[in-house]
Amino acid sequence: MKLLHIDSSPLQANSVSRQLTERTVAQWVATHPGTTVEHLDLAVDAPNHLSLDSLGFKLGTAATTDIQRKENEISERLVSQFLAADVIVVGAPMYNFSVPTQLKAWIDRIAQAGRTFTYTEKGPQGLAGGKTVIVASTRGGMYSTNPALAHLDHQESYLKTVFGFFGITDIRFVRAEGIAMGEAAKATALSAADVTIKALTAVPANEASATLAA
Repeated sequence: MKLLHIDSSPLQANSVSRQLTERTVAQWVATHPGTTVEHLDLAVDAPNHLSLDSLGFKLGTAATTDIQRKENEISERLVSQFLAADVIVVGAPMYNFSVPTQLKAWIDRIAQAGRTFTYTEKGPQGLAGGKTVIVASTRGGMYSTNPALAHLDHQESYLKTVFGFFGITDIRFVRAEGIAMGEAAKATALSAADVTIKALTAVPANEASATLAA
């Protein structure tokens, strides 16, 4: 079994999402012996945002310059790495109600027609099913339990939508929120996240129920 461990926070040792992905990966490996892990640090090695030079895989045009060939190679490497993984653990802090720009750039590179999705006469169809995605979601405030703020969440809702678009139905969330609301709130959030990590990693890959992805 191959696990792809993705971090996107630039805060390094001060990042809560990195703490959660590290704990999640460690617990998964302990629970599922034989798992091999590959780490992708998007804060260190983020792909460029899409441009005329990097859009070849979307436009179906051949690379004609060294820059375009390099950008195509990056897109191919990232989508191949994603498709080869059975389990993907994603560190996704909430930045301005959404995900970090580095994570969005990665998603834009792997969202490739004919590789991770396709369009049919009945509409879009995901091509990357059969995987398990575990998102380590961190937020400074409280969104999941506050109806007045729930509509501002374009972080978890976006990730659930885009991975679902790729055909992935086993999407699990480890959530730590309220981490900017004082040390006591942060400690409570991390303690709750640890409980969730143990519960979610005990479930075999691609066997989570719909309630686990809520």
